[in-house]
Amino acid sequence: QVQLVESGGGLVQPGESLRLSCAASGSIFNIGAMAWYRQAPGKQRDLVASITRYGRTNYAGSVKGRFAISRDNAKRTVYLQMNVLKPDDSAVYYCNLESGGRAYWGQGTQVTVSS
Repeated sequence: QVQLVESGGGLVQPGESLRLSCAASGSIFNIGAMAWYRQAPGKQRDLVASITRYGRTNYAGSVKGRFAISRDNAKRTVYLQMNVLKPDDSAVYYCNLESGGRAYWGQGTQVTVSS
């Protein structure tokens, strides 16, 4: 019915960059806010960045200035550009969107930052 497919994760060295994508498909309309969350082992799932339908963004303090969230409403896709990656950024990253009072989640994509 509704599916969010994430891509772009992988293994990189500290200081390198990755770009995550999450595309929504299926019977979903009037998508509101979109966001990226991440969850490291033994930790809660935390908000990384969010973006409203109109492009207003907010970021976790730990990623501000390094990450950039964006969206393409026509493609129903949200992106997360991650620069100057640090080992503490290692986590499973999940995209999220709200529509019709419901929240939808992607399957998660692994990001590992290690030398």
